[in-house]
Amino acid sequence: MVEERATGPGADFEAVVLPHLDAAYNLARWLTRSAADADDVVQEAVLRAATYFASFRGVNPRAWLLQIVRNTAYASKSLVRGAAVVVLAGDGPDEAAIEQVADPGDDPERALLRREDRRRVAKLLAGLPAELRETLVLREIEELSYKEIAAITATPIGTVMSRLWRGRRMLAAAVKGEER
Repeated sequence: MVEERATGPGADFEAVVLPHLDAAYNLARWLTRSAADADDVVQEAVLRAATYFASFRGVNPRAWLLQIVRNTAYASKSLVRGAAVVVLAGDGPDEAAIEQVADPGDDPERALLRREDRRRVAKLLAGLPAELRETLVLREIEELSYKEIAAITATPIGTVMSRLWRGRRMLAAAVKGEER
């Protein structure tokens, strides 16, 4: 028996876009460095996606939406291109933006160490230039392939690989500098 699928642009658009909203917000958050700006970018990106949904070819909805989010973030005035320190949970008004969920199997000491490690990585990652940061987020956090990242960022795969190498190298140097 053939399963009937809801027809119409609303149903198809929702099926394509909604499963990827968390990834869209995550990328926007890392690019804009602000929860409020990330909300704005994702909202604008979803509106753009709805407007241009007719041009969607059905190949990779996640990469398609993330490319729109990236373009929207770069077009927004809220994108900070230089390195800066991000306010992390517990340090300011964006406290609720980064959820601190402990593993139920962790004892309090281990949970604290994990939270500190996440803060440290987030701080080091936030200090990278936008191009390196976005490439690392797409690869390491969103687990996209080099080909998908190249499509999203509109750069050759070699550039993606180079940015990953440079970003990882800068992170390693920052960790060494922190340990001194």
